[in-house]
Amino acid sequence: FIRSIGEMQENLQTAVFIVPGLWYTKFSIFIVEMTAKERMRTLGREQNIWTSVSEADSLGRLGAVKEKDGIRFSVAVPQGSNPSLVLYQVGSEKEEAILSFPQKPLVGNIYSMKVSGLPWKKYEYNFKIDDRIVEDPYAGLVAGREVFGQKKDPGREVPVRCGFPFSVFDWEGDIFPNLSYEEAVMYHLHVRNFTMNKKSGVRHKGTFKGLEEKIPYLKELGINQVKLMPVYDFDEVCAQRNDVLSHMRKEETDHLNCWGYGPGSYFAPKRSFSSGKNTDLELKQMVKAFHEQKMEVILDFYFEPEVSVRLILDCLLYWVQEYHIDGFHIMGAEHYAEMLSKDPAFAGTKLIFSCFSQEMEQPEKENRKNLAELNDGFLADMRRILKGDEGMLEQFAFRSRRNEPGRAVINYITNHDGFTLKDLVSYDCKHNEENGEQNRDGSDYNFSWNCGTEGETKKKSIVELRNRQMRNAVLLMMLAQGTPMLMAGDEFGNSQGGNNNPYCLDNETSWVSWNRYAAGKDMAEFVKQAIAFRKQHSILHMSEPFKMSDYKACGYPDLSYHSDKAWYGGFEYNSRQLGMMYCERYSGAEEFLYVGYNFHPLAQELALPKLPEGMLWRKVIDTSSETGFLVNEEPESKGTRLIPIPARTIIALIGEKREVDS
Repeated sequence: FIRSIGEMQENLQTAVFIVPGLWYTKFSIFIVEMTAKERMRTLGREQNIWTSVSEADSLGRLGAVKEKDGIRFSVAVPQGSNPSLVLYQVGSEKEEAILSFPQKPLVGNIYSMKVSGLPWKKYEYNFKIDDRIVEDPYAGLVAGREVFGQKKDPGREVPVRCGFPFSVFDWEGDIFPNLSYEEAVMYHLHVRNFTMNKKSGVRHKGTFKGLEEKIPYLKELGINQVKLMPVYDFDEVCAQRNDVLSHMRKEETDHLNCWGYGPGSYFAPKRSFSSGKNTDLELKQMVKAFHEQKMEVILDFYFEPEVSVRLILDCLLYWVQEYHIDGFHIMGAEHYAEMLSKDPAFAGTKLIFSCFSQEMEQPEKENRKNLAELNDGFLADMRRILKGDEGMLEQFAFRSRRNEPGRAVINYITNHDGFTLKDLVSYDCKHNEENGEQNRDGSDYNFSWNCGTEGETKKKSIVELRNRQMRNAVLLMMLAQGTPMLMAGDEFGNSQGGNNNPYCLDNETSWVSWNRYAAGKDMAEFVKQAIAFRKQHSILHMSEPFKMSDYKACGYPDLSYHSDKAWYGGFEYNSRQLGMMYCERYSGAEEFLYVGYNFHPLAQELALPKLPEGMLWRKVIDTSSETGFLVNEEPESKGTRLIPIPARTIIALIGEKREVDS
């Protein structure tokens, strides 16, 4: 009987479609009862394409997995539900076929079956749970959200369909850079926002390819690690109220969530971040290009609380294997930090969390060099000392030397959810009116200072002070232990007009303002030099914490503090100046490095310790100068013991061997 149906299809040149238990053509309807193991299906309008459906004999990763003898589909459903596989021709929302899963689950509430002979390049799919069409949470590609920010069409029956990411990509011997955290200089960005501005200098704006075009720029700046805001496919058009919009009217459901921190298709790269149709291949090519320059790619993932631990493990491993991702910043599901850190599959993958349990912080535990902590502790303390708050000197010293033995620490002074560096020194208050939430969204606690006037100004004294404060902020990150993280555009003065939460804006406010680059070129050059200075001095990025003692019998401790008296760090409540001397012999060099910090609104003096015979101090950095870095500076006099530091200024001196005048 089945054979006759096949002959009828071949003779009449018409399509044969299947629903569970039904065969039908344009001319007649046949009812056929078959077992799950033995049923046969014809799909699409292709002649002589027969697809066999059988029960899967084992369970691997859920979703659609390509195997030698077919595609295995697996889905977890609520107990008592009946799952089916729905197939569509590519680009069509019309159901082409519906294939029932076996009546019994393979294990637990997971159903699985194998489909052989399916021409996957011509099809898309969804799952059907009882009478409800659902997206495969394990889908490697999705169709239906190709245009960023496009509002939903209520008339569309199936807005999103799942695709098959089975195209072969040649990695050509790609090698993971495997940078240590102490070597890394991180750059945090949003793929779309980074290159959408008309002055971004790339052809493929707002895409993975556009970011790839920016690799030479990042490389020249000194960046060797990029951390990307969510690139998994998410629905940026909010379908319902959420925590961010909790105070808004119920009918305001077309608000954007451009950042993507929330639920999404965790296995699929975002289609609207692609310049063409092959989203998966474009992202792989981008990662490959970064690796060729020995630069790492870290991804942000926000997992909703209800997401299963199985999905999280499968998801992260999938991105490592399929896309060669170097690490993840995991949010939302941080209670899984302990479990993920112990999984041997991620031993070489960077895992970043906001905090760690006491169990993981035990000093006797094995050092887990793939782990890192990222939270606002450094940001809050350094912003407060930067603007001159009293009582912050001890916290400042702690943040500068902090280097946890069992994990790395990521240091940043700006992040995507907050002021840019330019706005940090230009605004006392947030200005989020454009978000449409009556300026009630975003943090009210920014620890910012506008340097004398709110917002943009051409007043020379204020502009100069703001530039100095930005140079100071960059050095607070680059001269501290841990991994510095620079926010995209901060290197040249990117501004969001005082908006500290532009999560819902897809416009010039949230896009990196490359039109400011020409005016901020001097700042960009300073950042480049600061990164290079950090890399030149290994003492600034040690793998182990300072002991604050002369444990190598060098005659000097690895790190020491100084005030207006050498070897005495004055940490009084109203003190806002401090000298730090690093003995670089502990990092394999022979020089000494002295950094003098003055966050006081008045000039101060700090004492310079005496160097070994034949060595003199030479000033190399002074943020009160227009360039910040000094060239051909004469060495300090041999007898100099106190050095003046202008108000709100950071200086650095190198103690090196020099011929001393008799």
